[in-house]
Amino acid sequence: MKAVVTGGAGFIGSHLCELLLQQGCSVTAVDNFETGRESNLAPFRDHARFSLVNHDICEPDGLAVSFRDADWVFHLAGLADIVPSIEKPDRYFACNVRGTLNVLQLARDAGVKRFVYAASSSCYGIPDIFPTPETAEIRPQYPYALTKRMGEELVMHWARVYQLPALSLRLFNVYGPRSRTTGAYGAVFGVFLAQKLNGKPYTVVGDGEQTRDFTFVTDVARAFIAAAESERVERIYNVGSGNHYSINRLVSLLEGPVSYIPKRPGEPDCTFADTRRIRSELAWAPAVSFEDGVAQMLAAIQNWAGAPVWDAEGIKAATASWFRHLGAKS
Repeated sequence: MKAVVTGGAGFIGSHLCELLLQQGCSVTAVDNFETGRESNLAPFRDHARFSLVNHDICEPDGLAVSFRDADWVFHLAGLADIVPSIEKPDRYFACNVRGTLNVLQLARDAGVKRFVYAASSSCYGIPDIFPTPETAEIRPQYPYALTKRMGEELVMHWARVYQLPALSLRLFNVYGPRSRTTGAYGAVFGVFLAQKLNGKPYTVVGDGEQTRDFTFVTDVARAFIAAAESERVERIYNVGSGNHYSINRLVSLLEGPVSYIPKRPGEPDCTFADTRRIRSELAWAPAVSFEDGVAQMLAAIQNWAGAPVWDAEGIKAATASWFRHLGAKS
């Protein structure tokens, strides 16, 4: 079995590559290292069945050879984060929409047996229903969420029109080792772990009672493989932990002082996936508890030694465009 993983040097992509190799697949990772890291590949970089192609999916010329004879394609390459997407929507459209089109065309031309897309639960925006089912209204609040949804629509359309055997996984609040340690202000775990290492208070948004469906990365990697092994096509699945946890609960597990910062517009008070569809149709279920996942993050905390250490003033400056553009909706 030959698998292609776009974004294979990224956080989730590297875990997926590792699991595929463990299960006997030959794996080609495609990554341009804009957000992916060589260090993520270290556990398997020299594996006999692993190859790396340094290429941007926005420039598909020359990529067809990497997709030749591929059985499975997992499309995880893309740009994340809210603030950069507000500031550079054209770049996000080029990567998350046009790039997805390019990968779909390469997969279709190669005649792949399965195509699995990494979608985002951010497409739900601020939902009315919890746990949120796949049938909930789509309400993207910012360009990142919109472009990931547009990519998903392309995937479903190619499944319908061109009979590409494709599925989409809407991922909820993925965390775990190898998550990003540098760059733009972003995921809460990276922010908090760098603060803990440097003896700084955790910058908790609002009152900290907002909850998130924190889903461990190895469970997410298993969901991608379950999707590839299934016979389902043109289906969308939520991938979540089966529960949701408050930010206050997270900081209690991490231990340390807290500094509260203003609530941000366009953010839901709760994310909580209805996972009944993926459990029943793909026989997938999460295996890592929130407590065990946090413990694994703490065990790997030195990975965040060089990460930015955010404080309230730094966050205020970094998120100024967030408030400026989305504040009227709050």
